[in-house]
Amino acid sequence: MNRALGGILFLTMALLSGSVTAQSYPSRPVRIVVPFPAGGTTDIVARLIGVELQRTWGQPVVVENRAGAGGSIGADVVAKSPNDGYTLLMGTVGTLSINLALYAQSGNKLPYHPVNDFAPITNVAAVPNVMVVPTSLPVTNVKEFIALAKSRPGGLNMASSGNGTSIHLTGELFKSLTQTFMVHLPYRGSAPALQDLLAGSTQVMFDNLTSSLPHIRSGKLKALAVTSTVRSPALPNVPTMEEAAGLKGFDATAWFGLLAPAGTPREIVNKIRNDVAKALESAEMRERFSGQGALPVGDTPEQFAAYIRNEIDKWTRVVKFSGAKID
Repeated sequence: MNRALGGILFLTMALLSGSVTAQSYPSRPVRIVVPFPAGGTTDIVARLIGVELQRTWGQPVVVENRAGAGGSIGADVVAKSPNDGYTLLMGTVGTLSINLALYAQSGNKLPYHPVNDFAPITNVAAVPNVMVVPTSLPVTNVKEFIALAKSRPGGLNMASSGNGTSIHLTGELFKSLTQTFMVHLPYRGSAPALQDLLAGSTQVMFDNLTSSLPHIRSGKLKALAVTSTVRSPALPNVPTMEEAAGLKGFDATAWFGLLAPAGTPREIVNKIRNDVAKALESAEMRERFSGQGALPVGDTPEQFAAYIRNEIDKWTRVVKFSGAKID
């Protein structure tokens, strides 16, 4: 009887302790690590949500850029931080889905495990890539592009922001599904890749929507399709890949989600997720995200965890198909 009462008392104390932890969190500044340089989409999303969380919590939310090694340096910092909710990661499709396969194919070990070393909180935003071509290319839609590529195997150049990036692998996914072959030309970032695309020296790019959007709106590039399963509000007249070419389920979306180190108390994870979801519901935040070509998400930790596992499976297949390795 005493053992039973002791067990009940222990459980009650544990539940109360968790409740107190959640209610008092955060009691000091929270750090969001962005594993890429300032000014990119990951950084922008982190700062937008950081401002809202700071308002809600009444505590500073500091965005810290820890760039390098395709995002793996910053991600590793968070993986090895205390699991108290005060160090968070703004993770991406690259850091949490692509890098695992990319490192393995290169014979190297990723310094963290995207599933085992993190507690997913919520997917904050999704930004589709967009298939863009120079205005000089004699095609007006995806089907015409596929026909041109098949008539000239290896005769078209596909630009990307770098080997193994989501932009590169989106193109590889397209090639595998359409049975086309284009020569991949990796650049050191989207900006130089776009310059050659604009000049017509390369013929296609599956760029992040955020960086291509100004050139599409100015008429300097033609957008043939977005790579998400739904159309982008930023380009409502541009079809999805499924609509444009019957590529059912084609989804190559850049996404940006918050994670904490593994073992972070569930009460804290839930509190952060709920506060982020509330912020994403505001009309002001939706307008800001829309301006970046981004769609707010705000899913649950369980949904985000399942999504990450599915993304790992998908991109592992694409990495193997492409033969991509880390530079």
